[in-house]
Amino acid sequence: MFARLTCTKTNEVTVWFLRDQNVPTKIKINSDSDIESLKEVIFGATNKGQYQATYKAKTLKPSVKVPQDTTDDIPIVFTKIGNIPPLLDFSQSNYPTIRTATIPKNPITTNQISTLSQINQRNGQEQELNQLNHPEGICIDNDNSIYIADLGNHRIVKWNCNSNTPSEIIAGGYGQGNQTNQLSYPTDIIFDKGNNSFIISDLRNERVIRYFDQNQTNPQIIISNITCHGLTIDNNGFIYVSDWKKNEVRRWKHGDESGELVAGGNGKGDHLNQLNEPTYIFIDEDYSLYVSDNQNHRVMKWKKDATVGIIVVGGNGKGDSLKQLNNPYGVIVDHLGQIYVADWGNHRIIRRRQGKEEGEIVVGGNGQGNQLNGPTGLSFDNEESLYVVDSLNHRIRKYFRI
Repeated sequence: MFARLTCTKTNEVTVWFLRDQNVPTKIKINSDSDIESLKEVIFGATNKGQYQATYKAKTLKPSVKVPQDTTDDIPIVFTKIGNIPPLLDFSQSNYPTIRTATIPKNPITTNQISTLSQINQRNGQEQELNQLNHPEGICIDNDNSIYIADLGNHRIVKWNCNSNTPSEIIAGGYGQGNQTNQLSYPTDIIFDKGNNSFIISDLRNERVIRYFDQNQTNPQIIISNITCHGLTIDNNGFIYVSDWKKNEVRRWKHGDESGELVAGGNGKGDHLNQLNEPTYIFIDEDYSLYVSDNQNHRVMKWKKDATVGIIVVGGNGKGDSLKQLNNPYGVIVDHLGQIYVADWGNHRIIRRRQGKEEGEIVVGGNGQGNQLNGPTGLSFDNEESLYVVDSLNHRIRKYFRI
């Protein structure tokens, strides 16, 4: 069996299988070869571990047999692990919680975030209840139960903090689809205490869904035709949704047909009244809205009724200095106004204190024991522990305050 190779991007190799053996850029492999063998043929035994294989937008584990129905439009793509693009790159462009979380009264300091535990990890493409597939958003209720937007498995999973076994799937889990009991790449979840319901950002279906009492028999589509990513809810029960296609955030009251613009909405750009693919959002007690402005590599703060935002983290171009961010995702703020940001491309969590000119690394960014790989969602629990969605490692990490 012959395969044709091409380098489509830096640090990325695309593979097609051919019936034409005269194409010069080809390799030969056995018909029963697995992904690990193919990586060794392409990259060599020393470097094969540096690349991750994907096919039809799914990660392939090393033991899987090499798919043989590839085409120019559906190839196998090998990407160097340190250069994997944001997870929500559905169209081959650069597209890449609670934000109702309890904020600790005694904020975690840098040297206190040192003890961690792994909540959950996925091995391969399985969909067992103790496994995740590119998790994104996270929400923690007053009982310290964790709700995870399990993006690649198209479901929401409830996890008991004191157990290594999730108690149940509360939404989705019936495969990818657009029926009312299905999800397609859910990115975020929040809890609405006012009517005891969960609200889910169902990204690929371009809708926001409400589930009552974890009962999937009567879900409600409350917002349609929206490329929703992040969600948050204020003390009045008003829902805020980021739309990364329209580059805006809107506030929705019960019965609204179009919502009220509260951030962005002036086209894609980097001016203070613009956003560029906003992801996660957070609302504080003063109704100031914080927005991870992903492609502008900054976090913006929009005060109540403001027409322009304020840059509060980053905004100095894409980079890895303490004044820069690289495709930020999750954002939360504690009662002291300290801002925590999941700095996705730099594999770290940054905190910006009020009055400081630059941020500080509180988790990750060191390549050692606290290493992260594409962090997304963030939250605190009632015991002041910090939870990080370690998305590309398919797990949730908990950092205790000690």
